[in-house]
Amino acid sequence: MELPSSIDSKFRYILIAAKRARQLQAGARPMVQSPSRKATKIAQQEVSAGLIPVENIEIKTGNGDQEK
Repeated sequence: MELPSSIDSKFRYILIAAKRARQLQAGARPMVQSPSRKATKIAQQEVSAGLIPVENIEIKTGNGDQEK
């Protein structure tokens, strides 16, 4: 599996795709044409195509270090 450049880890990719799959199951319209009817597969294709906006948030810790 090749990650899109906007996503920094497989874990984040799965979280984003899972959230989008829940939206699709709730009735959202797909943003891609897909032969698959499964929400999870469609969500993965949308994330891989860069159609789902991803925001990386920096968290500041108490000791002055920054984490992503």
